[in-house]
Amino acid sequence: MFEQYFSERIKNTPSSFIREILKVTQNHEIISFAGGLPNPISFPQEELKISMNRIAEKYGAKIYQYSTTAGLNSLREFIVDRYKKLWKMNITIENVIITTGSQQALDLIGKVFINDGDNILVEKPSYLGLLQAFCMYRANFIPTKLNEDGLDIEDLKNNLKLYKPKLAYLIPNFQNPTGLTYTKDNRNKVFQEIRDENLILIQDDPYGELRFEDGERIPYIGLNETEKNIYLGSFSKIVTPGMRLGYIIANKEIIKMIETAKQASDLHSNIFGQYLISDYLYNNDLDKHIEKIKKLYKTQANAMVKSMEEYFPKNIKYTHPKGGMFTWVTLPEGSDVLKLFDKAIEKKVAFVPGHPFYVKPDKVNTLRLNYTNADEQTIETGIKRLAESINEI
Repeated sequence: MFEQYFSERIKNTPSSFIREILKVTQNHEIISFAGGLPNPISFPQEELKISMNRIAEKYGAKIYQYSTTAGLNSLREFIVDRYKKLWKMNITIENVIITTGSQQALDLIGKVFINDGDNILVEKPSYLGLLQAFCMYRANFIPTKLNEDGLDIEDLKNNLKLYKPKLAYLIPNFQNPTGLTYTKDNRNKVFQEIRDENLILIQDDPYGELRFEDGERIPYIGLNETEKNIYLGSFSKIVTPGMRLGYIIANKEIIKMIETAKQASDLHSNIFGQYLISDYLYNNDLDKHIEKIKKLYKTQANAMVKSMEEYFPKNIKYTHPKGGMFTWVTLPEGSDVLKLFDKAIEKKVAFVPGHPFYVKPDKVNTLRLNYTNADEQTIETGIKRLAESINEI
């Protein structure tokens, strides 16, 4: 009835595959490895309660009032200080804007940069939320192969030469959906290929703090060597996702345009949440809190890998997570992952088929598993059910 009224943009934008799957998993009997949900026991609930009371007493009506589009200065200053500490970035708060989660950051970037048909280089596979967000602006995606060490350099060279992409979107740390991390050498090679190209590089990093093993952090691609880098970050995975707070770090000229786009979208992100998270960050040891999350997720990741080793057929391949929230499973060629999904739901276990992570899914034999939102016993039970499903298709 209303087809004639809908815009071409919305008609060409697919619904979120994961959101649809999560409806199925509302049944409490289903073990879900489908969402990218942080574990609720990692939320600093008591500390946040203290911060709630403190900001109510300290700021009064300010926490309930309209605010500035760019975000709370104290929160932006925390981000600046942290990135200077970690990466020696030469930035000020004018390089930072607070967004309603990283998902809004993607939407704002789409509004600011993408015209119909613009070529956007993405990983293959890529984050489905990015594909959905940029699809709204009718982007033309250029999938680029991923190897175990990062982007396939030959494929990158060919795509740069053939398509001259305007933007490149990469997740170099514990990539969603594969869980892979670009090596330092691969990052250097990627930068050598793109440094003279007329493109802007977006590096999304919601999982970078969740590295299980101690050791040197691998720098971003082209860190401090170009102003054509946009960095995305989030408090969803290291504090709490419910406040929906993310941020963009970029050149001041880019931030100014994004601020204009955000004014047209929502005026500003939740100011109560900004005051709350800012107060929490300044009155607690974030690094100590992150260490607790990393220890928890490492235990869960190991439990999933151990269970897959025990129950999965030997011809099934899967990544061994060294951080982040996901492992990526590859079935033998010709396997029907959608058929497996239906069988798994019958056995009350859910996962995300690989299809929505590809620009043009065809004969997909991959799937994504999340291990952060289940305890070890539940993980073992769920993997055992999934293995039974694999054996029955």
